[in-house]
Amino acid sequence: MKWFARREPADVWDEPIGGPLGDIEAADRIRNICQAARAIAEAAGASAPTSTRERYERAARAAMEIAMKISDDLMRDDAVRRIVDLCMKAEDIKTAQILSRAIQAGWIREAVLRDHPALSQ
Repeated sequence: MKWFARREPADVWDEPIGGPLGDIEAADRIRNICQAARAIAEAAGASAPTSTRERYERAARAAMEIAMKISDDLMRDDAVRRIVDLCMKAEDIKTAQILSRAIQAGWIREAVLRDHPALSQ
């Protein structure tokens, strides 16, 4: 009886995108992904189960793919900063370092390095 079967709630980052996103919609979607994945990222440390780590990686990958399509530099930098914060919650320093180098606005990069001093090494 599939009528009464409970469905697993879909993750925000797994939802299909209906059409092309504008910069504002893309930044909003990235913000929603990062907020939804925050608890998963905190649990996705080195000793986390594989399924938790995979969910974090899917969320980060989806957010990065959307961020690449943002044409406004400041909006993209802010979105990347949110993704860097997510990576740092998951102790994924290598990805966070790569992403932090992609931030073009000096004041956003400085804020990231101030919040996450481990990235300056």
